[in-house]
Amino acid sequence: MAEIGLVAIGAGLAMGLSALAAGIAEKEIGSAAVGAMAEKDEFFAKGLLMTIIPETLVIFGLVIAIMIIGLAGK
Repeated sequence: MAEIGLVAIGAGLAMGLSALAAGIAEKEIGSAAVGAMAEKDEFFAKGLLMTIIPETLVIFGLVIAIMIIGLAGK
């Protein structure tokens, strides 16, 4: 059976690093979207959509963390 501490570290890294990457991506996309909306108001919907897309990274990280924890029980 896997060492429970290592499983916790692995799950934490999967979740934490994916959240960190999503935050960095949202920072870059958000600043570009605000700059585009400052010039043309019709870019609001596209900017909002592009800002939401990196959140899928966090969802993938959560799924992987749950899978890691689930494998530890076997």
